Amino acid sequence: MKVVIIGGGISGLTLGIFLKEKNIEVVLNERFVGIPKKGHAFLMHSDGLAILKDLSRKYSTTLLGETIEKGSLNRPEGEEIKNFELDNWQCIKRINLIQFLYSIMPEGIIKEGRDFSHFIYRNNKVVAAAFKNGEVEYGDVFVGSDGRSSKVRESIFGETKFTPVEVKEIMGVAKNEKLAKKYAGTFTKFQSKNKGLSFGFIPASEDEFVWFMQYDCNICDVRNSSPAEIKRFCFEQLEGFPAVVSEILENNDFSNSYVWNTTDFDLLPTFHKQNVVLIGDAAHLAVPFTSAGTSNGVIDAKTLAECLEQSAREEKAFEEYYKLRADEVLKHVELGRELKRAFLNPQSHQDNEIRIPLINNNSKKKTAEKAPINVLYFTDPICSTCWIIEPVLRKLKLEYGKYLNFDYRMGGLLPSWNEYSRGKINKPADAARLWEEVSNDYQIPLDGDVWFDDPLPSSFPPSIAFKAAQMQDNEKALAFLRRIKEMVFLEKKNIIKWEYLEEAASKAGLDREQLLIDYEGEAEKNFLEDMKLAEKSGVNSFPTFFFSDSSGNDYMIKGYQPYEKFEEIILKLAPGAVKEEINITGENLFNHFPTMTDKEFAYLSNNVKETSTKILNELFVNDNIEKFETKNGNIWKNKVACSC
Repeated sequence: MKVVIIGGGISGLTLGIFLKEKNIEVVLNERFVGIPKKGHAFLMHSDGLAILKDLSRKYSTTLLGETIEKGSLNRPEGEEIKNFELDNWQCIKRINLIQFLYSIMPEGIIKEGRDFSHFIYRNNKVVAAAFKNGEVEYGDVFVGSDGRSSKVRESIFGETKFTPVEVKEIMGVAKNEKLAKKYAGTFTKFQSKNKGLSFGFIPASEDEFVWFMQYDCNICDVRNSSPAEIKRFCFEQLEGFPAVVSEILENNDFSNSYVWNTTDFDLLPTFHKQNVVLIGDAAHLAVPFTSAGTSNGVIDAKTLAECLEQSAREEKAFEEYYKLRADEVLKHVELGRELKRAFLNPQSHQDNEIRIPLINNNSKKKTAEKAPINVLYFTDPICSTCWIIEPVLRKLKLEYGKYLNFDYRMGGLLPSWNEYSRGKINKPADAARLWEEVSNDYQIPLDGDVWFDDPLPSSFPPSIAFKAAQMQDNEKALAFLRRIKEMVFLEKKNIIKWEYLEEAASKAGLDREQLLIDYEGEAEKNFLEDMKLAEKSGVNSFPTFFFSDSSGNDYMIKGYQPYEKFEEIILKLAPGAVKEEINITGENLFNHFPTMTDKEFAYLSNNVKETSTKILNELFVNDNIEKFETKNGNIWKNKVACSC
């Protein structure tokens, strides 16, 4: 098979790299000569970053970028209306990403100066791509990676119907080392409450910002695209915005700024026609409120390469590629349109109703939906056995995760101390004693002093908070659950208190205001439904797992069980399941799990305690991780910026 890629941007380069890795012949055709330098910078989320991170490790090449850890949404008057944590986002200059991909691409793959003209057909099937310089490239599969104004898309599907341009965006890069340090790691945005107008900026390096101004072009617009006019327009429209906005604009070279007409188009019914297929903005386009475009192009490239490798027929590969990507990109298109409507009509909603202007990470959830084994997991945020089984579950997800679809349910362990009596546990002091015993027996840190210092009267409030988190995003809800467990088991924090639940939500990247709305609304109903299901299923202790497949076969595991017991059931339900080979270096494990106890790291890295302690201390000394000490052990937290 020979694949001809048309368009040497980010998605085309990424696809070329993955195809070459799979020993598939590939030619990448780019209309420009030399490394393209157009474009400023963009935010990338965890799905796209994970792919680049793997390439970085594989080829020992570093991609420069700034990790963005939090976001701040404000009014021009200075009032902050949202403050949120961002999990694994990075601001990357386009030229840095292009250079990174060029450095990996084998020589001879890229053919420059080739501007696509038309396809050559034989027996109604494309056999070659013709370019305006007169050159022709024959092949078996043709990939359009030529951006939102794709000529390849037009050649196979006809004219694309774009939505009207209602919002325009001006972008630039400004140098200011002092401000870059002050706003390091923060995505900052000021948005008008009275009209469609906003200004945002993100650190792109130690002394640079990428900035953008979004505006309702039906209210006002630039007279032309000259640097002087763009500068005049920005200062005029942003009068009254905070001083930092003017300072950034004063440091901007407007000869490199441009006006972007934001638009999109409906999801295509397919991304291919016969042996021609589209990726990136050529296949789907969302308005820039979501910061989805670059990540989606990278994910498209990897997904298509895998589909081509796994399928003997190109048509089947293209169908599978569409099946894997269409639902997710449709959500991004719809979210972008929703954010655009809110932007254009700012007075139609309250401050607490404003959505965070970024996409959610749903790909892991999407993968899980395809898994052949469903795992119904009944747990509770304060269950000590559910805490000590974390190393087993983490290893299970690393090695067999693609076969497992976890469904987390809350069981309601502690309604109140007046309604609780299990064995020897009748009061908070009994729980304290049990936690200390469990910590000693399993060598996992648990601090029972919370039951003396600030005892929890019930486990229902944090359980309801978890159900509220699930209403936003399943993956972030799991990060939220992990964080509140760390708070109660290690930090002696009473997690029924909203200040701690809000802190955990922010750390997990959840919308805190929306969490409170759901916590006081539908989440309690969802929690009660979990309790009813637990009772119906005969759950009387935690953790309890129900493993099942589509044929009706099912198995139950109760309490703490060794890894081999879980593995045995997986192989019964999916006899062909193959254990994933995991890179167990410290750096890789902390990329998967940003926090680990001593026991978790030793267990996942297959090391004895002494060896794992040595590795952890080396990472700590090298400033890659930080340590939180408890009286019964440590928890280590990743602090490495993504070097991708």
